[in-house]
Amino acid sequence: MTTPRLGIAYVPTHAPETLRRLATTAEEAGLDDLWVWEDCFKQSGLASAAAALAWTDRLRVGIGLMPAPLRSTAVTAMEVATLARTFPGRLVPGVGHGVQDWMGQAGVRVASPLTLLREHTTALRRLLAGEEVTTSGRYVTLDRVRLDWPPTEPVPLWLGGVGPRSLALAGELGDGLILANALTPDDVRGAAEAARGGGAGEGFDVHATLIAATGPDAQERVDREVPLWGREPGQGVGAAGDAQSLATAVGALADAGATAVAIQPTADEPDLEGFVRFLGREVAPLLSAR
Repeated sequence: MTTPRLGIAYVPTHAPETLRRLATTAEEAGLDDLWVWEDCFKQSGLASAAAALAWTDRLRVGIGLMPAPLRSTAVTAMEVATLARTFPGRLVPGVGHGVQDWMGQAGVRVASPLTLLREHTTALRRLLAGEEVTTSGRYVTLDRVRLDWPPTEPVPLWLGGVGPRSLALAGELGDGLILANALTPDDVRGAAEAARGGGAGEGFDVHATLIAATGPDAQERVDREVPLWGREPGQGVGAAGDAQSLATAVGALADAGATAVAIQPTADEPDLEGFVRFLGREVAPLLSAR
């Protein structure tokens, strides 16, 4: 069995000033990844990633997701390239079409989100590869744009999605798939299969998020959290209990196709740093031994 990468999801229900201690604690505890979110209108995923990378030395930092309608392709390429050169091998940028209600609030909603994501991802990948790009699409137009400082090594570009066409596009154009945070192992298996049906090849990554808690009131806290993300308690979403319970739940997601799993603490987690240490020191060794 393949051991998945284990990380912590920094959900923007926590204030930005808590990120530094979370990132440094995750690295000290031996976790593989830190995933930062860019939910409207909470925190910037790129700004959070830049700060976390600067505060750590080893931790891989993923951004899930940067909504394509909110960011010009050229600016996204410049920002990703800057971070990739400054912290080589430690950044995983993720892009998606965004939550359409939020895109409407921001005044950037488009008629065809998938067309925009295709054009954005294609041009972004070429720019990050150091190419000069000229393109005139429905949404993305570039005239002889080339980065002066492209990444010095290939940057993995992951896509997010939920619907079948989004999943297929992630498999076609992405190096990995970033999934939503309230999914069962069967949901993850189906999504991974849909992405691979879109053309994903060997080495394609699938990232899943697991809502989890430990302690005497863990199940109650998970049951309060899950409905905030569109699911009901008792549907096999989330994990509560001791280290073995969480390791078993992570293992089930890995068996369903996830190559990386980020643990999402509940919004009412009373000891965020202690929970991160628990994941690194107690849950991670169980995953390695399974």
